[in-house]
Amino acid sequence: MLKSRLKELRARDGLNQTELAKLAKVSRQTISLIEREEFIPSLLIAVRIARIFQEPVEDIFIIEEDE
Repeated sequence: MLKSRLKELRARDGLNQTELAKLAKVSRQTISLIEREEFIPSLLIAVRIARIFQEPVEDIFIIEEDE
């Protein structure tokens, strides 16, 4: 399972989903799906998002192993 800190980081930087989507070159729906953990972003999208927030990819997207 992939957890995301996207919503937290958007709030920190004062971005709404639409603004982040434009910066990441994806749809607002894609951002929403990632935040609800219903969509796993491609590596390209994950890297774009990491660059926007100036955070390492692994600090934004956390893989949780099933036990």
